[in-house]
Amino acid sequence: MPNRLAQATSPYLLQHADNPVDWWPWETGAFEEARRRNVPVFLSVGYSACHWCHVMAHESFEDDDTAAYMNEHFVSVKVDREERPDVDAVYMEAVQAATGQGGWPMSVFMTPDGEPFYFGTYFPPGPRHGMPSFRQVLEGVHSAWTSRRDEVGEVAAKITRDLAGRELSIESAGLPTDETQALALLQLTRDIDPASGWFKGDTKFPPSMVVEFLLRHHARAGSVAALEMAEGLCGAMARSSLYDQVGGGFHRYVLTPRAGGPLVPHFEKMLYDNALLCRVYAHLWRATGSELARRVALETADFMVRELRTDEGGFASALDADSDDGTGAHVEGAYYVWTPQQLREVLGDDDAELAARYFGVTEEGTFEHGSSVLQLPQQEGVFGAEKIASVKERLLAARADRPAPGRDDKIVAAWNGLAIAALAETGAYFDRPDLVDAALGAADLLVRLHLDDQARLTRTSKDGRAGGNAGVLEDYGDVAEGFLALASVTGEGVWLDFAGFLLDHVLARFTDEESGALYDTAADAEQLIRRPQDPTDNAAPSGWSAAAGALLSYAAQTGAGSHRAAAEKALGVVKALGPRVPRFIGWGLAVAEAGLDGPREVAIVGPSLDDKATKTLHRTALLATAPGAVVAVGTPESDEFPLLVDRPLQQGQPAAYVCRNFTCDAPTTEPDRLRTALSS
Repeated sequence: MPNRLAQATSPYLLQHADNPVDWWPWETGAFEEARRRNVPVFLSVGYSACHWCHVMAHESFEDDDTAAYMNEHFVSVKVDREERPDVDAVYMEAVQAATGQGGWPMSVFMTPDGEPFYFGTYFPPGPRHGMPSFRQVLEGVHSAWTSRRDEVGEVAAKITRDLAGRELSIESAGLPTDETQALALLQLTRDIDPASGWFKGDTKFPPSMVVEFLLRHHARAGSVAALEMAEGLCGAMARSSLYDQVGGGFHRYVLTPRAGGPLVPHFEKMLYDNALLCRVYAHLWRATGSELARRVALETADFMVRELRTDEGGFASALDADSDDGTGAHVEGAYYVWTPQQLREVLGDDDAELAARYFGVTEEGTFEHGSSVLQLPQQEGVFGAEKIASVKERLLAARADRPAPGRDDKIVAAWNGLAIAALAETGAYFDRPDLVDAALGAADLLVRLHLDDQARLTRTSKDGRAGGNAGVLEDYGDVAEGFLALASVTGEGVWLDFAGFLLDHVLARFTDEESGALYDTAADAEQLIRRPQDPTDNAAPSGWSAAAGALLSYAAQTGAGSHRAAAEKALGVVKALGPRVPRFIGWGLAVAEAGLDGPREVAIVGPSLDDKATKTLHRTALLATAPGAVVAVGTPESDEFPLLVDRPLQQGQPAAYVCRNFTCDAPTTEPDRLRTALSS
């Protein structure tokens, strides 16, 4: 019989709807029930593409005896971290403070008042590797709750007090400076492995936001070291098994095997990774003309449209790491790996031999059970481009016949905002109007389904039905960023207007008026044991950095002083953290580069948007590498963009106006002069 999760919109919660555990969603009723029964709350947090979440579910939550014990002694609450990042953030902070590490699945035991007292992540069904079994944990917590209640209450209260005292202060930091950015770059050079191009460490996540900082720093300060590091990181990612060499798009991370050999990916594919990386490879091409960057940007964009776009026009959250290996067993990576025999079956002997050399497929295998992950161990120029394209096309077609990984069809507002920005810009750079159309479709969905009549955002939707959770700061910041990029690319001022509505909420509901500090949840949101506040960029831009960037761009487009002031206050945290932990505030550093450069404001006026000369000037402006430059395009009579006001044609010809820090250049009708003005 389905439990209370059967009506959820989250695919992750729906995966647990038939568990024998009597799960509750995160709601007031669960805590009231725990209070009524005088039992603790067990909180389990995960997400649909999480491999170890599936493992723990199969081992423990699908086990009748374990479930019966949980149902008797606990109220169990299941949370999708992608739907409720606020809940996840608050309790993950507690887990990390108590254990020194975190991750998913996250397991937290708390009082009926939501105060946590015991933590963990994955617990096995039996004791192993020094870990207690999940049943032992359950029994230990139950024993403590019944026999040492006062002690449990004291621990829970102390943890809650400690969390509440972690307010961030940025008042004394001030704006990032040239020195801030140079020190951040210096620290990054110490973290890089020059031999491999990767950052040091066994687990390698794609540092997309750091690369964006490096590209912007090179453009503003002329740093050759920054550009070389960006090229090295992007080359290492694109040639490794982090990148899906057949279908495009990136996996979540790669691990360095202890015995040598190629990097081994964790195969889930996340929308946020692919949106950020698509955009950064497009920006690398813009800066260097790299053919590798062009190919990866377009293949990643095509992957997102082909495999993540939903029927409603938005983009799904993720593809699972696991899939059926053809025998009925769900195996991590089964969809993506190849054996020499499988290559021969698809390509024939000669082309299979070529593909094995090109992708590093061996008879022994570089992954598990004799299969190999695909990588590019050789230089691409050694092989014929047409032949490789044919091989990839045939392998992709054959792979489509394999059982596909599960897809989390949940639409997350923030991540769709990132996808909108990436697809709009990639489509504009490479003359792919279909990609711009895909960005428009996702933006339309967000306006129709995720925005209410007061321009408040809903965090998620699925199958055309909005979820019940309010948007958090990253939703407002990333969606505004996507709308601003769309406005610059399309010349449709309505997207600037929508961005303004969202950013007004950031100022009114997410910002501390005195300090300028930002909170992850709105002032009128559900009150948790702590109001979450994290400025560090991790898998995606923090809400703090995303909002600062969008506020800065909107101020450049409109001249809104309040938005500029809010962005500058928020950037104080970058000055504090950038030189010390630049890998964890990459987007903040990138926004700081835009602030240091102006950012530049470009107005393109022409007789119509379809005019050839107007299009040329518009494209020239979009391809400029000036950090964070904003672009407005329209006719002299247009009232859609404030930057177009009092901008006439020049002797009847389309013209470009460039301003920076309250100073404007003379208008120009020549693309070369515009290019020079935006690169100096």
